[in-house]
Amino acid sequence: MTDPPLPSGHQLSVGGQTGLADDRDDSSIIEASLRTPGCFAALFDRHAAALHRYAARRLGLDQAEDVVAEAFTRAFETRHRYEFGRTEALPWLYGITTNVIGLHRRAEMRGYRALARTGEDPVVAAFDERVAARVSASATRQHLAAALARLGRGERDVLLLIAWGDLTYEETAQALRVPIGTVRSRLSRARRKVARALGGVNPVETREDER
Repeated sequence: MTDPPLPSGHQLSVGGQTGLADDRDDSSIIEASLRTPGCFAALFDRHAAALHRYAARRLGLDQAEDVVAEAFTRAFETRHRYEFGRTEALPWLYGITTNVIGLHRRAEMRGYRALARTGEDPVVAAFDERVAARVSASATRQHLAAALARLGRGERDVLLLIAWGDLTYEETAQALRVPIGTVRSRLSRARRKVARALGGVNPVETREDER
């Protein structure tokens, strides 16, 4: 049996093969990996950096690498269940990564609460510049961190997939395997709660808002 893929430095080795540039779409790569497992390495090379940034924002650099490794291992093991009609696999990978992050929920909450309490950010790049720029001097990152810590898991996952993963409502629904109406309602609740903590500032602008 071929070993599942795990990151090593900036590359991935699967069954003795190393991920190289591949111009096929994600679905084609996953389908090819059913016959030739080493093909899956191209998916890691293509998307690992984005997933690592997302995991680092939520849990910190110390745990991000392990989270991404576990996410790709799970993706590899369940690739036969991928919806091959979807050419872009990043929402699927974000969903798996979010599920792995859920196993570290206590660590994530500790990070937010530490930031809310001390103002010292234990999570590298915890809040991207688009969000930080909309937070006034009186509504600091401490307030944002405290608000994130108070959100329900479902609300927080939707908010952060859209804010940090830059997913659309449809992609977020795909990632979390919930109806798009659930995404809209969770995002609406999360926005209201966080906006109250930030003195009315909207913490997330989505692609839909910009249309």
